[in-house]
Amino acid sequence: MAQLDTVRPLIVGPDVPNSPYPIKMKGEVIQGFGRGSKELGIPTEAATEALCKDVETGIYLGWVQVGNDHTVYPMVMSLGWNPYYKNEKRSAEVHIMHTFSEDFYGVELRVIVLGYIRPERDYSTLDALIKDINMDIQVAHNSLARPAYIACKKDPFFLHDGEIN
Repeated sequence: MAQLDTVRPLIVGPDVPNSPYPIKMKGEVIQGFGRGSKELGIPTEAATEALCKDVETGIYLGWVQVGNDHTVYPMVMSLGWNPYYKNEKRSAEVHIMHTFSEDFYGVELRVIVLGYIRPERDYSTLDALIKDINMDIQVAHNSLARPAYIACKKDPFFLHDGEIN
């Protein structure tokens, strides 16, 4: 079991995203494990394995667009095996840092990943997991507030003019 850090940086990454970022991904929202809202109190949207290829496991930050909505939202994404839950396959679970009134399964998510927050961990308690996820959300908010990260919200990829390059 991973020891929960007592002190973590409140901002991660350089002031300007650099290689390998930005990473652009898109995939369809699918029914997840049903534990984000219910068990964690932190709703997530599971995306197809298209979001999982060629990326190291861990917790990431960036921006996300839901379907044809022109709004771009901040997000944190867990990519990996979720050791606490003993997943049998790798998954990408995106937590959109916005409250929606309904689910949107079957809709395309467009994600621009701009940074790595931390490696995935196993936890001895659900409370420790929830505490770390909430810290990840705070780190993402702080990190995405920098001008070069805010500018990525206007990427043509979100206008559906740009494709993954």
